[in-house]
Parts: sequence; C-alpha cells; structure tokens
Amino acid sequence: MERLKKLYARWSGSEAESVQLLPQSGSARKYYRITGGDGRTAVACIGTNPAENRAFLEIGRRFREEGLHAPEIFAVSQDGMAYLQEDLGDAQLFELLKPSLATGVYGEREMEWLRSVIATLPSVQYRVGLGMDWNLCFPDKEFNARMVNFDLNYFKYDFLKFTGLEFDEIRLQDDFDTLCGDALQGIGNTFMYRDFQARNIMIKDGSPYFIDFQGGRRGPVQYDLASFLWNAGTHFSAQMRRSLELCYLDALREYENVSEDEFYDRYRLITLIRLLQEMGAYGFRGIFERKQLFLDCLKPAQKCLAELTVEPFERYPYLTGLLRSLAFEWTPAL
Repeated sequence: MERLKKLYARWSGSEAESVQLLPQSGSARKYYRITGGDGRTAVACIGTNPAENRAFLEIGRRFREEGLHAPEIFAVSQDGMAYLQEDLGDAQLFELLKPSLATGVYGEREMEWLRSVIATLPSVQYRVGLGMDWNLCFPDKEFNARMVNFDLNYFKYDFLKFTGLEFDEIRLQDDFDTLCGDALQGIGNTFMYRDFQARNIMIKDGSPYFIDFQGGRRGPVQYDLASFLWNAGTHFSAQMRRSLELCYLDALREYENVSEDEFYDRYRLITLIRLLQEMGAYGFRGIFERKQLFLDCLKPAQKCLAELTVEPFERYPYLTGLLRSLAFEWTPAL
C-alpha cells in the first residue's frame, strides 16, 4: 500500500488521501482507486508477475498508437510489479447491460454500445496485431497447440471431473487431439484479446474503452467474437448474437475479404474451444472455490452448450455426446 501511495505522489505531486480496493473477478491482480487531496484519481494495479504487467503495458501502448481507447499509463514502479493508470470510472459495460440482460430487451442506447464494441473489434485485432512484438505477450505469444491443450485440460480437470459424471478419458482424448489439430488451421497475424467480454470494457463519453487485455496474443479473430457473444455471463439470445455477428462481418471486410460460410464454420469450431475454456473457469472458480460470480454462470453455460451442440460436431462425436449430457442431464450444486 505504501508503494502505491508513493507512486501516486510521484505522479500527481500530492499525497494520496483515499485508497479503495476495487472488486475482483477471477484474476489474482488487485486494483485500487487512489484519490489525492486535489481530487485527482488514478487506478493502481499490483500484479503477481512482472512479465504479465509488461504485456499489459506494451499491448496498451499499441492500442493508443492506433487511436484505440485503452487507459493511459501514468507511472510504473521500478520493479514493474505496480503501475498507475487512467481512471475510466465505474461504467463497466456488463453493469450497464444488467437490466437488459435480465429481460432480454435492449434499448437503442444499449444496442449502440454493443454495435460500437463489435464494430471496433476488427480494428483491435488487425491494427494492434500489425505492429505487435508477439514475444512480449504473456504467458505465450500465440494461439498454439500448447494453449489449446491447456484449455481442453482445464475443462477436463477443473470442470468435468468436479461434476461427478462418468466418462471415457481415452475416447475424450481422441476427440481432443482431433479438435486441437483442426483449431490450428489458418491462423493469421492478428491480435487475439483472449478475454474479450463485457466485464473488460468500460464506457466513457459514450465510447468503449478496453481493459484487462494482458493475456492477448497472436490468434484467430473468431476467438474474441466467440468470447463476447457466447459468454455465459451475458447469455445473449441467438437472434441477438446473429445481429451482432453480421455487424462484426461488415466491419471485418475493411481488413479482409471473407466468405461468410467459411467464417461461420471456423467460428463454430473456435466457439467450442472457448466454451470449454470458460467451463474450466466456472468449475475451478465456481464449483471448487465457490465464487458466486462463477456459480451464477453455470446454468447459462449449460444453455450455451445445448445450443451449440444442436448440430453435432461430426469430427468430435464423443465430446458432443458428453457436452449434451452436461447440458441436459447434469444438475449443478449451486
């Protein structure tokens, strides 16, 4: 705490009068809002890994170089473990959408926010990626076999085994091996945000600002779209997703000529991987650690699995059947 106060004083020239711990989600990183005697505020971050902090700072620099909204960095500690960034306020997109998420009815203002975020996403992916030094990314520089296997095993060991459902581990691994090979086809030189969701977007002066992108790396553009539109915390309807997918495709054409059918084939495959990664988080943070934020996502996640597997994945028959069992037969202990 004293280190943060000194960092604030060095930046602002005044003493910190208030240090408020901000709500945490799944990360071990801690954020504080610091206010000085002159009323100036900043958000301080204390990370657990200097390489992760360095990735955030570098990716944020690329955002700002391209005219994309990311918090300005005011000061960084000598050891790289803490930094001060611009205070973007409390208008987190997820919180702003909460009333609409509960009813499924979105007003024009909410739709404008969503369209703005989705239409900006291709710019983030292509323009940030264009000049990015991938070696600075954390914990890995790209979407590769190691990352995919980490995510698949996260699902298996931190979700599936907590459910108590019986499964054939050999048959599941056979499908995982096929899925991993399929996922790595045709990855371009584009930036993958990794955790692109409404909780990592702030609205300031009517425009989206992007935060918590420290896990970004080179990867497929479909991953971020799946992260946003299939997130169990927001559980958008199929009709809403379709509308925003078309908005994304319109914006994507500024950077790449795309076949809609080919895009959707790839998008569905990547959505499967992203959902499995999310289920791992819900299992570890929810079923194991009993964090309510993640427990609340279990039933919406089951609905996502049910919808995604209405059309079976022919190349992963055992996995498809297992996911349908999770969607329709398993009852989470909330």
